[in-house]
Amino acid sequence: MSESPITRLLPWVSPDGKTCILLSDGRGESGLSRVADRMEDVQLEMADGLLDHAADMLGGDTATDRQLRFLGEQLSAALRDVRRVAESRGARLDRAR
Repeated sequence: MSESPITRLLPWVSPDGKTCILLSDGRGESGLSRVADRMEDVQLEMADGLLDHAADMLGGDTATDRQLRFLGEQLSAALRDVRRVAESRGARLDRAR
């Protein structure tokens, strides 16, 4: 008997902002699943780099309002990505128990 299909939250959204879900056989070995794993890793690395940049920028007093606004927008986007990764990985951990 084959395994029941499972869903996986993908680390991106559709062009119109809708959640993307992968329906798989549960083994996590599909090509799209591997792409999603790599994308999650890239998103986490980018968030780390952005945090370092934010610390540098906020540590001084030369940042303009425009630069700080842009930094806030980028931090907000990175936080959304990291939250989506955490939600996806948490769901997969719950199923593994």
